[in-house]
Amino acid sequence: MDGTVIMTAPELAPEAEALLRGAGLKIVYMRPFPSAAEVADLTRKHQADAIICRQGRVTGAVMDASPNLKIIARHGIGMDEVDLAAARARGMLVCRAPGSNTAAVAEHAIALMLALAKDIIPLSASVAQGGWRAPGAKLRDIAGLRLGLVGFGPIGQAVAPIAQALGMKVAATHPSGMARIGTQPGLALGDSVERLDLDGLLARSDVLSLHCPLLPETQKMIDARALSLLPPGALLINTARGGLIDEQALAAALDSGRLAGAALDVFTEEPPAADHPLRRHRRVLCTPHVAGVTTQSMRQMGVMAAECVLAALAGTHVPPDRIVVPKGL
Repeated sequence: MDGTVIMTAPELAPEAEALLRGAGLKIVYMRPFPSAAEVADLTRKHQADAIICRQGRVTGAVMDASPNLKIIARHGIGMDEVDLAAARARGMLVCRAPGSNTAAVAEHAIALMLALAKDIIPLSASVAQGGWRAPGAKLRDIAGLRLGLVGFGPIGQAVAPIAQALGMKVAATHPSGMARIGTQPGLALGDSVERLDLDGLLARSDVLSLHCPLLPETQKMIDARALSLLPPGALLINTARGGLIDEQALAAALDSGRLAGAALDVFTEEPPAADHPLRRHRRVLCTPHVAGVTTQSMRQMGVMAAECVLAALAGTHVPPDRIVVPKGL
């Protein structure tokens, strides 16, 4: 099989690379977080047959850059890096890797909750600077806290039982737009997870954790009004997409003390500007969009993307659960 695959990142799991090279395909890597124009230029230069999209946006201009292009395979599950409307208009096959990083993101979300509730980062910094326990210092009990999950697809479902095992009381809401892209609310946990609308969920969440995609329906859904509905002293966790939150409103809620803390793995613009106010905010814990980046998840995302590429270029069966936009739609 001849052809070229553009990888919009500097690396691919060895197992995935072996699949593509073993089939005779050439892989062209890119720098971290390339611009859409850079992706289009490289796609045009190599007349690419496929794009594995990890860190660069794929627009209509990218799709038009090579008449050979047959598939865009997401290296993960989020689809905001791909212009789906442009793909549908062109009949471009778009796939993703469902379930590939579910466990990793769920674990990271729980780790961030624990770190915030237990003040792990500031306490460690204080000890490193020669300090010790302050008079009257208190940490939170996790057991008994009310956890609200915004999005109850695979990741939300994975978070819930871990939180319950820690003694948290879990409720969830499922934004309507998730069904449109093929993510259905989980039903397996039965009555152990209360289902609420968003406002009801916000009002009863000591900890709010976001697990939904970035869609027109969810853009800045956590705004000043939403934040005002949270109980005073609530914690906010975001391992989904930065655009779900109005970052100015979040900074204001943190500055006022109404929100006790936020843990962010994602930002609206990535990487955020060096002077972004949330980078060094005393109530914010940041990680650099790594919730889904573990050895196992990287292997699974890469292999699933490579399998879709091979199937599309060979004209064979692509697993239906991986297809976001069918070919020729």
